[in-house]
Amino acid sequence: MTLEEFKSFAKTGKPFNTEEIHQFMNKMGGEARKITFRLNSAYHTPEEIRDILSELFGKTVPATLRVFPPFYSDFGKNIEVGEDVFINACCHFQDHGGVRIGDGCQIGHNVVFATLNHFLEPKKRKMTYSAPIVLGKNVWVGSNATILQGVTIGDNAVIGAGAVVTSDIPADTVAVGVPAKAIRHIYTPASPH
Repeated sequence: MTLEEFKSFAKTGKPFNTEEIHQFMNKMGGEARKITFRLNSAYHTPEEIRDILSELFGKTVPATLRVFPPFYSDFGKNIEVGEDVFINACCHFQDHGGVRIGDGCQIGHNVVFATLNHFLEPKKRKMTYSAPIVLGKNVWVGSNATILQGVTIGDNAVIGAGAVVTSDIPADTVAVGVPAKAIRHIYTPASPH
């Protein structure tokens, strides 16, 4: 199985239930751990961090990306970040289904992006399936938030610390709680007041 074949399959939302898929996920997970262990085991300059993340992501990351390690990923090759993104320490990217972070986003400490889920039925529970997570531009995610599979967060939204985001959050809103709910509108010059 190739990376592109895996990414195409992941977009279908079908369960990862073949030996070929599991072997590929295990192989990619091992590669991601090797890279993140190297990233997290010593001090690195910002340029070195970006070089290591480019290796992890399988593509050159923007020169404006700032990441404070430790940084964790159990796949690595399905993460895309825009310009001027900041990711604070101890974030976890379970990116099998794809994590897309728009320009200007700020990600607080210990945020989890979880693109995989399990079935509820006990006989199927060991099987996983995926859906992407997409953050628009200028999204601020507070510390210890968890963003679950299939969630899209609109431009300029703020996710409160400790929130668990289980469904889409509209642009220009503040969302807090478990599960996260929009509690107020953020006035921006581009939005109606």
